[in-house]
Amino acid sequence: MKAPDSFDGTQAHKLRGFIQSCQLIFHNDQANFFSDRKKVLYSTSFLTGRAGKWIEPYLSNISNEDPSYLLNNWPLFESQLFTLFGDPNEVRKAEEELDN
Repeated sequence: MKAPDSFDGTQAHKLRGFIQSCQLIFHNDQANFFSDRKKVLYSTSFLTGRAGKWIEPYLSNISNEDPSYLLNNWPLFESQLFTLFGDPNEVRKAEEELDN
């Protein structure tokens, strides 16, 4: 399976595709992606630009194993990506496209 395209945080419309690509990989290789930590760390390797700068401080504290820490919590990681780099009007835009 193809690795996800990198995500640099500048094109919000590409975030959902990035997340979905990662999730497909996790689903198809559950033996290697059995923990949130493995999923997050794999995904961070494809963050560049603004998104890469955002994750750097977390990676500098990579030994933190607290389950609530961002690197150990896929739902939190995904939520933060959408909050910081996602399109806040994604649903409205999708509805408009369906209406046209």
